[in-house]
Amino acid sequence: MNEIGEALKYARESSGVSLNEASKDLSIKPEILENIEDGRTGAFKDIFELKDYIASYAKYLGLDEASLIDEFNEYMFEYTSKIPIKEIEKTIELKIREEKKDEKVASPYTKEKKKYNNWVYIVVYVVIFLMIIAAIFWSVKQVTINRNIADTISYRR
Repeated sequence: MNEIGEALKYARESSGVSLNEASKDLSIKPEILENIEDGRTGAFKDIFELKDYIASYAKYLGLDEASLIDEFNEYMFEYTSKIPIKEIEKTIELKIREEKKDEKVASPYTKEKKKYNNWVYIVVYVVIFLMIIAAIFWSVKQVTINRNIADTISYRR
């Protein structure tokens, strides 16, 4: 990775471009470009993002981006192939344990009951009360005609 960073730095300096100029042109933070030039892969969480940065930077500087990406892939293969299997298995096991802790067991005894806000109950009761008042008002209006109580059914022809 150091060779890739040195090649990028040399190309940038020989073309007379400052780190800030390259940063503005590529819309990449200067710290990221500096980490790439210094070969600090540990500063990046995502290797694929780092690969994109290297490709963009190489293209910007007029270098053969495909050969630099191939060199980066070889570096990553060598780096990851040197990690002991036991360490990889331990990391996977820790990740599985963390995921199991996050899982919740659903049973009638441990299930949390859904709590409603008191305002929901108040609104429901007010709506029911208003519907009852409207029904009473409508039925009274049907029974009374011009302030007289209707005691016979009249038909209009």
